[in-house]
Amino acid sequence: MSGLSIAFHGAAGTVTGSCFLVRHERGCFLVDCGLFQGAKTVRELNWRPFPFEPREPAALLLTHAHIDHSGLIPRLVKDGFRGRVLCTPGTADLLGYMLPDSGFIQENEVERLNRRNHQRGRAGVEPIYTRADAEACLERLKPVRYGTWVEVMPGVRARFWDAGHILGSASIEVEVQDRGAPTRLLFSGDLGPGDTPFHDGPDGPERPDWLIVESTYGDRDRAPVDAEQRRAQLAGVVREAMERGGVLLIPSFAVERSQELLYDLDLLMDAGTIPALPVFLDSPLAVRITGVFEKHLPAVNMPGTPHPFRRANLHCVVEAEESKRLNRITGGAIIMAASGMCEAGRIRHHLKNHLWRRNATVLFVGYQAPGTLGRVIQDGARHVRIHGEEVAVSAAIRTLEAYSGHADRGGLLAWIKARQPVGRGVILVHGEEEARASLREGLAATGLEHARILRPALDEVVALPPQGEAGHSLPHPRLPGGKAPASDWHNQYAETVLQLGERLRDEPDEAKRTALLHHIRAVLGLPG
Repeated sequence: MSGLSIAFHGAAGTVTGSCFLVRHERGCFLVDCGLFQGAKTVRELNWRPFPFEPREPAALLLTHAHIDHSGLIPRLVKDGFRGRVLCTPGTADLLGYMLPDSGFIQENEVERLNRRNHQRGRAGVEPIYTRADAEACLERLKPVRYGTWVEVMPGVRARFWDAGHILGSASIEVEVQDRGAPTRLLFSGDLGPGDTPFHDGPDGPERPDWLIVESTYGDRDRAPVDAEQRRAQLAGVVREAMERGGVLLIPSFAVERSQELLYDLDLLMDAGTIPALPVFLDSPLAVRITGVFEKHLPAVNMPGTPHPFRRANLHCVVEAEESKRLNRITGGAIIMAASGMCEAGRIRHHLKNHLWRRNATVLFVGYQAPGTLGRVIQDGARHVRIHGEEVAVSAAIRTLEAYSGHADRGGLLAWIKARQPVGRGVILVHGEEEARASLREGLAATGLEHARILRPALDEVVALPPQGEAGHSLPHPRLPGGKAPASDWHNQYAETVLQLGERLRDEPDEAKRTALLHHIRAVLGLPG
């Protein structure tokens, strides 16, 4: 394809791995470069070569610091990218901690995996990148303030708008001079829900030619909840958890969700709505990130009260040995730990220690991508595998959608409506297929023609001509048909093994268990 085009190398038919390559007559640039999360088949894309030459993009525009938008930048630089990474000052400060932490986690996860691989006679693997790689890429960051036009490369300029999602998050307006009149693109990034402790609702310009918008919650509306109602819901879960007698375990994203929860817990304790419980923030990254919040959001301090991140009952856990000592706590406390989707980090150790306890409570406060451990638990699994071991799910599982950092279906439609009229079309990204399909119907109901609402597949290239319909091609899909599976054979294998174990335990005696195993081996053609 010649002329202006966008290749959707991530967050197309899936929520993670955001990466869009924009080509025009003078070259190309990237918007986001994130890690894939979820099913193993999707995560394996992080190890594959980029579907473009990393040296080719002149620059990278970054919507925000979440790892599914930024987490492959160290590898991009390691593989040859030499351009600037343009982002807001808040995003740049967050990345100074988040990317090295991501490299460190990957080193640890690969070390653990390789020990198991060697025990099983399998080849070892290398981390996608290391902490050193991540630290080396930080010199590429170029902070840009909201509302300021900046030249990206010859023929391209960009302006950042507050997306209200997390600290430093942005929607990015891009003006491309390509064959005559400029074409205006607007990348929504992740849009916030409004009415959060630290942010106003998402903003953005009107009248773009092409609107590339997220659709994470495009298929569901949340009940309207204000700040007081959100805290009341949290108080209910806390009181229930303490009545059960166990620990309240919260898998929490290190950025924003952890800080919002600390803020609301303090208000509830100050009001006497819940007891003044010990709160353990067991995440070195989240501890460091709170310092970035204090720098960029000085007004977070509540008038007349102690600072929300410096309370006597808040215990910030940094050292690994201190984290291990938390295993001795069996009740009367709140433990918050990353990662938010339970895919890595200290939360997996705490789940392994508490998930089997009937008096424990696990509270999910953020989106759980398909195939992640968090989603498996949230969907009602009776047993899960953590670090290669089977763990029963006996704890109470709770979810509070009021802490979601994403706009719901109504919020997305309202934000898109406020950008109207859109000159050429709307492109839906960053959502599962059901969410994109539902949001598309919602947009069509407002009068936007179906033909002007696009849902690109993974690695699909969409040509954006000045007139006429957009062109489509899928020249080199990394997954069959450009479709990212919500669940793959790895998930199904793990689920089958767990279900088989349950079935065998349910059989009344040894003879029936042996007969069942003989039957399965016969079906598979295995020797007897």
